[in-house]
Amino acid sequence: MTNAIEISGLTKRFGPILAVDHVSFSVTQGEVLGFLGPNGAGKSTSMKMITGFLRPDAGRSQICGHDMDSDPLAAKRKIGYLPEGAPAYGDMTPASYLKFIADARGLTGAKRAQGLEDAIARSHLEHVLYQPIETLSKGFKRRVGLAQAILHNPPVLVLDEPTDGLDPNQKHEVRQMIRDMAAEKCIIISTHILEEVNAICSRALIIAKGKIVADGTPHDLETRSPYHNAVTVVTAPQALEDMVALLKALPDVATLDIEDQPDSHGCVKVTAFPQEDRMIINQISAALQGCELPVREMTVERGRLEDVFRQVTLSDAHNAA
Repeated sequence: MTNAIEISGLTKRFGPILAVDHVSFSVTQGEVLGFLGPNGAGKSTSMKMITGFLRPDAGRSQICGHDMDSDPLAAKRKIGYLPEGAPAYGDMTPASYLKFIADARGLTGAKRAQGLEDAIARSHLEHVLYQPIETLSKGFKRRVGLAQAILHNPPVLVLDEPTDGLDPNQKHEVRQMIRDMAAEKCIIISTHILEEVNAICSRALIIAKGKIVADGTPHDLETRSPYHNAVTVVTAPQALEDMVALLKALPDVATLDIEDQPDSHGCVKVTAFPQEDRMIINQISAALQGCELPVREMTVERGRLEDVFRQVTLSDAHNAA
């Protein structure tokens, strides 16, 4: 499949600060790429260069085959961009602002009418269409920003913190909107909110200190977590010592994490970590079936993206230091 986005060696300095350091990656149609990193990692700067808002010091950005440097208008026509903070004209209403954007995009006739109708409906702006944007909540301002990004039905969407400031219900609506569009578009979502990745992304790329430090599907990254294939057993406090002894004796169990303070249900937990990424759930289940220790609950961990994020971003920072 042809890459809708092709990024090669993007680099940007601000004085002595190297904000983005030779970043390269590609994204195909149907992919939703989570572009992750801690604050100050270079996410927004990268988004601005990809979309042509900021000129790189080196490297190139191609959108649907159009080079952002040599053919910027053709490249930008293929992009819907939600910048950080979703800037807009505060004295305009969403209705007048979106019509202004439609005019700027050169939309006319039925295509213009359909674009406005779809953008307003997808962003759920019907009830605030004629209210000045400056009086809207932060969440509704983000919706206006999303509406202008999708107004011309672009094949590529670059969304910088699309759920920032939204309440849980609004986040659900925006995520569903992205899922609905995902099959027919190439989407990059810049975020530092890890829950966004499992919620809507088919791939995750982590940047730290301006460099890409991890790239893979959410599942691929989760397998790098110490908790991947770990098993947590919930038991009664009086059985904790025997449970620990049983789990320690299993050959494929490397270490244990013991929570010996009873929770609100009066239970304690033991988490068993596997040797060399082995599956230990069957071994633990078989051992527990042959004894009378109480088991209130038993779960297998997929892995924790938060651990991987912290591991790759902190190790990069330490190496840089």
